Amino acid sequence: MKLIFATHNQGKLVEMKEILKGLDLEVLSAEEVGVRDEIEEDADTCEGNALKKARYVARQTGQWAVADDSGIFINALNGAPGVHSARWSNGKPLVDFTLEKMKNYNDRNAYFLSVAALVSPKGKEWVFQGKINGRITREPAGIDRPKLPYDLIFQPKGYDKTFAQMTDQQKNSLSHRGEAFRKLREFLVTNYESNECTNYE
Repeated sequence: MKLIFATHNQGKLVEMKEILKGLDLEVLSAEEVGVRDEIEEDADTCEGNALKKARYVARQTGQWAVADDSGIFINALNGAPGVHSARWSNGKPLVDFTLEKMKNYNDRNAYFLSVAALVSPKGKEWVFQGKINGRITREPAGIDRPKLPYDLIFQPKGYDKTFAQMTDQQKNSLSHRGEAFRKLREFLVTNYESNECTNYE
């Protein structure tokens, strides 16, 4: 079974491959199968964006497709940037822009939300959600992962380090995206390995 991940973000692709490791799946990026279009993420919710991307790639390839959309929701900023997390800084570095916005706030509480959408070749759809609470630090810390800037300033609740200070394994074990993709993995194990997924192809 091929599973096409509707992303051009290599950081996300590495995370997903790690979480799905051990399954009888060939996980490929959209670019690897010739889908190079940038799909506009113009939905009002993470779920809407994830479904839009997965539907497009499933139609273009005739394969199972998965996409995710994530956002960081900051209490002091009334939930901003939320669904606009990747594109709210008007071209400025996201970490610097966010810390500047937060400089006068003592309330640093925030949460990450991630939605993974799976679409079958026949158009059947499933959605898996992950969420983690935490806080925005006052300074960036850790190793900057490709295209995952908020990892530098998000400290999950109960931990004294940012995502960027954790190993990939540590982060995946508790992150919002890790939770969403573990739910996806559980679905695939239950349905694909029992041949139920063939009913949706």
